[in-house]
Order: sequence, then C-alpha cells, then structure tokens
Amino acid sequence: MAKEKVTIGNEGIYDARQLGMPKMITLGLQHMFAMFGATVLVPALTGLSVSATLLFAGLGTLLFHFLAKGKVPAFLGSSFAFLAGYGAIAPAGEKELLPYACLGVACAGLLYLILAALVKAFGAKKVMTFFPPVVTGPIIIAIGLTLSSSAINNCKANWLVAVVAIAIVVICNIWGKGMIKIVPIIFGVIGSYIVAVIMGDVSFEAVKTADWIGLPFKFEDTVFSIFKNPDASLIVTAIITIMPIAIATMVEHIGDISAISSTVGKNYIEEPGLHRTLLGDGLATTIASLFGAPANTTYGENTGVLSLTKVYDPRVIRIAAYFAIFFSFSPKFAALVSSMPTATIGGVSLVLYGMISAVGVRNVVENKVDFTKNRNVIIAALILVLSIGIKFTSVYNAAGEEVIAGGINFAIGSVNISLSGLAVAAIVGIVLNAILPGKDYDFGGEAAKEE
Repeated sequence: MAKEKVTIGNEGIYDARQLGMPKMITLGLQHMFAMFGATVLVPALTGLSVSATLLFAGLGTLLFHFLAKGKVPAFLGSSFAFLAGYGAIAPAGEKELLPYACLGVACAGLLYLILAALVKAFGAKKVMTFFPPVVTGPIIIAIGLTLSSSAINNCKANWLVAVVAIAIVVICNIWGKGMIKIVPIIFGVIGSYIVAVIMGDVSFEAVKTADWIGLPFKFEDTVFSIFKNPDASLIVTAIITIMPIAIATMVEHIGDISAISSTVGKNYIEEPGLHRTLLGDGLATTIASLFGAPANTTYGENTGVLSLTKVYDPRVIRIAAYFAIFFSFSPKFAALVSSMPTATIGGVSLVLYGMISAVGVRNVVENKVDFTKNRNVIIAALILVLSIGIKFTSVYNAAGEEVIAGGINFAIGSVNISLSGLAVAAIVGIVLNAILPGKDYDFGGEAAKEE
C-alpha cells in the first residue's frame, strides 16, 4: 500500500507518519484554536451553549469525514448564515424560544440531503456547470473579504494585542524552522494572549467559578423539549422562516469545497464527490441543531490554516475534532476559551481570512479564467460588489440587546426572508453564468483538473 503524503511548508513532500504523534497533536490543536473565535462567537450572539457548540462541531466534523471517505481536510464549525434566523425566532436569546429556532435550522439541514440526492442522480458535472471558476473564484475571494470586517472589528478592541498576534504568525511562518513554521497560529494566540494578560485585558473570574467537568447540553435546551408542550404555530413559523437560508449556505458549501480543492490541489467535487460533502454538512447541521447547538458549516478559518501551513492530512483535522469533543465536557475550558482576548481572535483571523481570498485569486488564475470576455468581467464584478456592499448589520431590540439583521430583507406572504450579501452575490453570479452566452468552462476537462 502506498504511503500517504503531505506537504510541509516549502521543504518538500514527506510521509505523514514522519510527523510523529506529538507533531500531529500540535497541528490538531492549531486547527482547534483557528476555529475557536468564530465558533464560540455564534453561541455568544444567540444564547446557545458554548459546550454543546464544541461537542457537535467535533462530532459533526467526524461524521463529515466518515461520509467523505476521510479524504477532505475540512473542519465543521458554527455557521453565521443562520444568525438572522435565530434572531427572528428568539431575538433576545430567550431560552424557551431557541429550541424552536433550532428546529427550523434542523429542517434546513435536510435540504442539503435533497441537493446531495440530485447531485448523485444527475452527476456533479451537470450541477457544477452552474459553478465554474468565474463564479466560485470570486465567491471564495468574497468569503475572505466579507469576513475581514469582523476581524478588523475584533482588532479594534486592542490593536497592540492584534498586531502582536499578526507579527508572530508572519514571523513564524516566513522565518520559522520545523514545527515553528507550521504551527504559527498557536504561537500567535499564546504570544498575544500573554501580552493581553500583562495589559490587564483578560478577566479570569468566569474561569475560576466554572466546574471542571459537566455535560455539554441540557435536555431543556434541545429540540426534543418542545414536544412536552408544543406551540404548533411557532413550529411552523420557525421552519418556514429559517429553511430558505439553506439555499445560501449550500452555495457557500460549494464555494468552500472549491476553496479546499484549490488549496490542496485535488478535486474533491469529483472524489469523494459533492454529494458526499453535502450529505455530511447537512446531517451535521441537523444533528447539532436537534441538541441545541448552532448549524455547522465547512470552516474557512481552517482552510486558511491549510493554505498557511501546507499540511493537508485530514487526520490532523480529525485530531482537532477529538480535542473539541474532549474539551466540550469541561465548562472551565469553555470559560477559558470565552476569555480569549477579542483582539487576539481578530489578529489571527485577519491573516486567515486574507489567506481565503488569496485562494480565490489562485482559483481564478490556475483555471485561466478569460477576463478579456465581458461576460466573465460582469459576473465577477457583480459577485464582488454585491457580496461586499450588502452586509449583515447589528440592530438593537426593545430590550436593548444586539441582534443581527440581514442585509436584504423581503417578505413572501407572511414569511420574512433575510439574505446576506454573499448569498445575493452567489445567486446573481449563478444566474448570470447560466443565461449569458459565451461559456468557456468544461467541468471535468483539463481546466477542472487543475482546480
């Protein structure tokens, strides 16, 4: 049997086993740290459990890897796309209303299974004719650019701490040797964390009072608690309101898988197949939501780590998942994670989000998208402008609490639908590519193999 290969920095190709278990564990920890900021922020904004979030991020990742034959180095973390849905059903994070919102998200996850079945029935080639590099490339670029504003906002909390994190990451990755070169995120987090502690920007009160061991979720926080005394009207409202959001997240899933494919240099849409990755993402979202955790999604932060470290072994991602599951049973650890300085998260995220956009540029260049054609220019231009120009905004409810509102809001009958700029841009790009003449991309041809 041929030994599995991975790329380590710029030093060449090595057998993954040469890393050794200690180094593999360190790399896994780095991926866990990379996803922390955004993954923990979703329950912080919605009122969901941080511990449950970590548990089902880990379990969802392992389920995804099982269904994708263990071939795709993707981590599944909390999805921001459903924030508007949670806000619509439980605007102030009401504990009694959150299970209804979670039910709506669980049903949205089932739509992934329908699309996966269509891909399986008709083939990825027919589906992917709607997602050529002129569409997916700018979408990947936009994913990084739209996330960048959250990184900047986090950096504003303390620019000195953020700059320390950025500087350490850059120095370790450019001038570091051996493991220092491929785990710059960990060093960036630790270094900037120490600076923040010295400056007095970190409070450990919540850590001191938290228990060492505890269950990640409670029955009353799960969807199953609804059926003790169900509100039928609220159930229908939650499902109808939240399910349409899945249309946008499924498009983002295809963009994320394209980004990982471009980063690693393997076409995961063909093998193990888009239907398998959609199935894994959808089931992970449904299961997580049933137990009171946020929806899952393939995580751009971890794609950024792949691009930065050049270590693509999926086993490293699975190690990160094991760590997430292990630490989900420690409320004290959840409190420690929550105490991580906002500026530290911002500084590290700034680098990772930039790496995502760079992968999008590479996707466009390697597939030789012809920008001398007006159709390609128009498609790319509208995707970038719409995704960046239309933003989710923070508004405040009657209780004075922050709620995330969608950039584009409209009603179909009594149903209110909110779409992010990225969702609008993706839909516009897909439609324009389908109707404008002059298509020049053949999925499965030489250009696609390069992707």
